[in-house]
Amino acid sequence: MNKTMKSLAVAGLLAASAQPVLADDVITVRQMTAELAGDIAREAMLACREKGYQASAVVVDRAANTMAVMRDTLAARHTIQIAEEKANAVVMSGVDSGEFRKNRGDIRMEMNHVDGIIMLDGGLPIQAAGYMLGAVGVSGAPGGDIDAECAKAGLDAVADRLAFIE
Repeated sequence: MNKTMKSLAVAGLLAASAQPVLADDVITVRQMTAELAGDIAREAMLACREKGYQASAVVVDRAANTMAVMRDTLAARHTIQIAEEKANAVVMSGVDSGEFRKNRGDIRMEMNHVDGIIMLDGGLPIQAAGYMLGAVGVSGAPGGDIDAECAKAGLDAVADRLAFIE
């Protein structure tokens, strides 16, 4: 019986000491909902429409998985790909695509050859509670600066919801 008790005590100590190690093997990730992504994309597309431009908006999550796509009625089909590639550049760099373009002009040509990335203005990060949830990219207006304004309008439309995320 004494030997059994010692074995159980040793096993208990080993199990207790292993728990913190196992806890580090799992992380918690914040993920935006499809509803939030859809609202951002829709509002960004509508903002461009209000300016008189037919555009597309794409929202990707923090792993660059497509969450929402909105293409206005007459927007060229290629605007979807360009918008997604702008959003992917944001996820890769952690900053808006225009800032990335300016800061890393030395590698712009090389980065534009990376599959799924394009270094043009018009992609913005989606952030809440200090976390990057993903990015929104817009394409179709005559200039990346206007695309970025439309993307910002999409984010502004849900700013109250983003502000209350913990």
